[in-house]
Amino acid sequence: MTAPSTVAYQVMWNRLISIVEEQAQALIRTAFSTSVREAGDLSAGVYDAQGNMLAQAVTGTPGHVNAMADAVAHFMRRIGEDNIHEGDIYITNDPWEGTGHLHDITMVTPSFFEGRHVGFFACTAHVVDIGGRGLGADAHSVYEEGLYIPILKFADRWQVDDTLIRIMRGNVREPDQLIGDVFALASCNEIGQRRLTDMMTEFRLKDLDGIADFILDNSRRATLALIADLPQKSATGELTVDGFATPITLKVNVSVSGDHIMCDFAGSSGLDPKGINCPLVYAKAYACYALKVAISPDIPNNAASLAPFKITAPENTIVNALHPAPVALRHIVGHFVPDVVYNAFDKILPGIVPAEGAGCLCNFQVSLRPRSDAPAPQTTRRAEVLTFNSGGSGARPNVDGLNATAFPSGVMTMPIEATEHAGPVIIWRKELRPDSGGAGKTRGGLGQYMEVGARDGHEFDIQAMFDRVDHPALGRRGGGAGAPTVIQRDDGAAMAGKGKQFVPHGRRVQMAFPGGGGYGDPSERPAELVERDLARGYISAQTAADVYGLSAETIADVQAKVAKGEPR
Repeated sequence: MTAPSTVAYQVMWNRLISIVEEQAQALIRTAFSTSVREAGDLSAGVYDAQGNMLAQAVTGTPGHVNAMADAVAHFMRRIGEDNIHEGDIYITNDPWEGTGHLHDITMVTPSFFEGRHVGFFACTAHVVDIGGRGLGADAHSVYEEGLYIPILKFADRWQVDDTLIRIMRGNVREPDQLIGDVFALASCNEIGQRRLTDMMTEFRLKDLDGIADFILDNSRRATLALIADLPQKSATGELTVDGFATPITLKVNVSVSGDHIMCDFAGSSGLDPKGINCPLVYAKAYACYALKVAISPDIPNNAASLAPFKITAPENTIVNALHPAPVALRHIVGHFVPDVVYNAFDKILPGIVPAEGAGCLCNFQVSLRPRSDAPAPQTTRRAEVLTFNSGGSGARPNVDGLNATAFPSGVMTMPIEATEHAGPVIIWRKELRPDSGGAGKTRGGLGQYMEVGARDGHEFDIQAMFDRVDHPALGRRGGGAGAPTVIQRDDGAAMAGKGKQFVPHGRRVQMAFPGGGGYGDPSERPAELVERDLARGYISAQTAADVYGLSAETIADVQAKVAKGEPR
């Protein structure tokens, strides 16, 4: 049989990307957890028979996308290649062989065509509850953080392990939600398998060897060519963030050398006693993402396009936590990895990377229950509600930072309606936070205000997962810092940026999420952009005057136009 042409292989490559995107969208449509169906906290991908990632969905987060690239090899080793059968489905939430913490479930399904094993489909999703202390940083070891599922067979030749399902149901607060998510993960892999079968039939393929060689070879050569064009030198970057009880420092040396880029995190802080530690697989995922965004954003993710990025860190540092370190909130540290990498890379190739942004997601989880200080109405109930939120991203060299947009995680902010539907919680306020974006020639993205409470008759614990309280996002090349995070109760009682905290009946939690840093000298920002920001309410009149030098007459004119309802 004649080998397919280059054009045919390119069509197949595009088809594979479409297949895994459909796989991801199927997961969003069928998942039970709001973290998946509303925020898109997931990943989906296809692999060859050797476990090399060939394509991943556009939908998904870098922490899942790039971490899952290494996961199938662990499944193959644990299951054993002679124990892989048609109709199998494998599962794990191992933080060190999956995507970094127990709340992510990864499922892998071997793909067969005409009786031959040709590859794998894999997917990952964040589940709202996995038992233990719940999603938060309060644990002192991974054993406290929830149910551990080692790599094993969820289904053996189409027969689902009912004992495993009973164990999972018996160890979580929201059993229907968890099991629904697990079956959604299994189903989306099946969608991928059906579409792959259609493609292989259409192109008369017997295996994926040819298309795999085409994808990996072209991706490798394209990535290496871009690296070869970079300045061949190294630089060091540092970043200090809040940590749990004490600040932590991330340090990296980025070195461009011929056929690879090395990121060495030697010098970073050691392990934290609380659950903000980051396994290397997750730190590696975000370091690779940062470099890929900077130099090769148009090359699709696969094993070969990621291979030239080498990531190393000393064992039992904050970015290479070993078992049994607590890792539930590994995203707190992992989401700051791109900023510290960019602090170094900006010295190698100026004018490319953005200023520091909010970094980690501004997440919180609310554990609601009937009030304990007085009789509660019969309509009260227990519920776990997780919500994903974002501060502002850092300003880019030529474009303002994005408002209330998750970078680097890329997840979507959950709508208020979906959050309130998930449990007896009320979001009283959700709006952009003026003056929170760092000043600059390009402005940092705005953070947002949120105020959360419970329906009458309920009290709740809130698991705060915030940073940038004491260490706001710094500007780059003369840009100003973004506003810091603020959290308090509506009665003025101070609250911590991390950890489980009790909120009595009738009280609310008020939060102001951080803005991104600015880029360049604020005096160089065009006056028309300052006027636009003032008209839109992104900056106050005082900031327009004191920081950007807008005259009192111009400010008054802008305010008058706004009052008349003229376009902004």
